[in-house]
Amino acid sequence: MLIVIPNVLDAEEVEQFRHHLLNADWDDGLKTAGGIAKNVKKNQQLDDSSEPALSLRNHLLRKLSQNPTFISAALPDKIYPPKFNKYEVGETYGNHIDNALMPVPGTGKTVRGDVSCTLFFSNPDEYEGGELTIETQYGRQEVKLPAGDMVLYPSTSLHRVQPVTKGARIASFFWTQSMVRDATKREMLFNLDKSVQNLTAELGSAHNEVVQLSGLYHNLIRTWANPTA
Repeated sequence: MLIVIPNVLDAEEVEQFRHHLLNADWDDGLKTAGGIAKNVKKNQQLDDSSEPALSLRNHLLRKLSQNPTFISAALPDKIYPPKFNKYEVGETYGNHIDNALMPVPGTGKTVRGDVSCTLFFSNPDEYEGGELTIETQYGRQEVKLPAGDMVLYPSTSLHRVQPVTKGARIASFFWTQSMVRDATKREMLFNLDKSVQNLTAELGSAHNEVVQLSGLYHNLIRTWANPTA
């Protein structure tokens, strides 16, 4: 399931991020490429240990922890620290599937990639090409969102970033290990949670149908979730 979350960052935050990112020193993306990626990856990336990468990713993690749609959709157990990349003219990332397991540098921890996430910092009219193209069970989906918006999709998906032909595409990307590993179950839970929220707004939280449906949601979470210690 592909889920778009608008306004993860507000306009003021987007401008602050853009100011730092536009003035940052970028590395060749091949420095972090391994295996198949070395043959298909051509972009630029911030050093994870540098400023502004450290402060920006910490701010983004705080925002994600307060975003109810992200929590509902991803059911996060662990989040791999957000990274930042840039694609300029001629740069692209060919077909690939994200790594299943990703060690978090300096922590001794590993994150299983269940949900892939891309947050855009460039508006669609600022560059040409650069679409995030995802092969889904419903066919090919092309994603190019306003700055501050984010897309979530299963990390099992084959995907690519189309070549940029004008301007620059700047984004953050990261992965989430979900408490519910199965993508189909996560989708059902997300849709059920949306129904509970809609009915709560219409009927009130004390209505019998809302209480029953909410109970079903939490019992399914109890059955399917497998959070780490």
